Amino acid sequence: MKLQYSYSFVLRGAALCGVALLSFFNCSSTSSDLANNGDNSGNNGGGNTSGDPVQVWLTKGDQTVKLQQQGTVYFSGTSNSGTTIEVDASQVFQSIDGFGYTLTGGSVQVINQLNATKKQELLNDLFSTSGIGISYLRISIGASDLNSEVFSYDDMPTGQTDTTLSQFSLTKDQAVIQMLKDILVINPNIKILATPWSPPVWMKDNGNTVGGSLKPEFYGVYAQYFVKYIQAMQAQGIKIDAITPQNEPLHPGNNPSMYMTAGDQATFIKNNLGPAFQAANINTKIIAYDHNCDNPAYPLAVLNDTAANPYVDGSAFHLYAGDISALSTVHNLFPNKNVYFTEQWTSSTGGFSGDLDWHVKNVIIGSMRNWSKTALEWNVANDASFAPHTPGGCTQCKGAITVNNATGYDKNVAYYIIAHASKFVPVNSQRIASTQGDNLSTVAFKTPAGKTVLIVQNSNSTDKAFNIKYNQKTASVTMPGVSTATYIF
Repeated sequence: MKLQYSYSFVLRGAALCGVALLSFFNCSSTSSDLANNGDNSGNNGGGNTSGDPVQVWLTKGDQTVKLQQQGTVYFSGTSNSGTTIEVDASQVFQSIDGFGYTLTGGSVQVINQLNATKKQELLNDLFSTSGIGISYLRISIGASDLNSEVFSYDDMPTGQTDTTLSQFSLTKDQAVIQMLKDILVINPNIKILATPWSPPVWMKDNGNTVGGSLKPEFYGVYAQYFVKYIQAMQAQGIKIDAITPQNEPLHPGNNPSMYMTAGDQATFIKNNLGPAFQAANINTKIIAYDHNCDNPAYPLAVLNDTAANPYVDGSAFHLYAGDISALSTVHNLFPNKNVYFTEQWTSSTGGFSGDLDWHVKNVIIGSMRNWSKTALEWNVANDASFAPHTPGGCTQCKGAITVNNATGYDKNVAYYIIAHASKFVPVNSQRIASTQGDNLSTVAFKTPAGKTVLIVQNSNSTDKAFNIKYNQKTASVTMPGVSTATYIF
């Protein structure tokens, strides 16, 4: 969900996505984007064909190359005059839960407009190891602002309440549930984070889907609402790995939305949500905050509450304001708690080159270098008018995919932002150390299969020659200006 003021924000938001375990030697796909174009341009290692090989996958900001495998380069004894990026597998940081997007109700609605063949092609491309291997999804509990209508799972006539939750029903999300089942067939291990934009309005002090706060007398009932949701999804075969108590709790202007202070969130977690999960034997993680990097004081306040802290797995962040280093600020004070990056949107008014550069540098590389276990872009899909959305919902949010008609869809910049990580960095990979410099941003991983993956963003306008150094061996490469490359060795 987007911040109201973020629609004109200069930062671009785009998708982080999940990764399923992939074979680096099987690059076949229904998508021509994933083909080996045999082009060695910009990645020529000086002609060396001895030494250990390095696979190179490239996306150029000018869109002439998009997630295409380049000519292999090799580790050798020679180097060029450029900077050296050293990868050090002896320094190990966080393990990775995945890369992905939010599967909004609107995303499901437009994907379901594709015919059966094209829909299956798209889902395979997004979630299979022969595609980009998304390994993490965020979904909304009830409607987000990228649904065609606002709803909760227990809506009542005005003036009525349902404190026993006898009217609780997932009926309005059946399309989302069915698509999740379809995705689980492709990737049974995908992790799912669920987040509410608003509780039922009868629980709120303003009786409205926009803004307002949770009435204290309904804290216990709302905790049971989460319990019923997790149990109902489990009954459908869908495991909810984690929840956050409120999407963007300091942004009450969206539709739907709710205002929740750090103190209120801590109280809700320690007195109601945590004990309710415990009593119901629910092991779904509780992740605090789920809002911007400009206010690390919020998750710190929740974590500093000694009664709330034991129930909290970690903190989640967006980057419509602040700096990505806020994740490290929180991690350094609570190193035994996890941090997650859970949302960033790309705008309909943004450009491919600028969005690719900013998002890869901040959302992918930046979040990972600051201890995040996930990197997620915003919505998976929309139509050509950036719909559907609720009245007052985001009108400029550009999904990873634009569905044009029953037989056609386009892949947007958020697809490639996530893909450069999700296709090559499976779940349970570990971040390892990598240096950076000369306007080259980097992050490196060791996969469970023992591969090393290095993601580099060249923010220079011109080509850059540099050296990759690993285990005292050097590979000399050249990377086009304003481009993203993933190196696998």
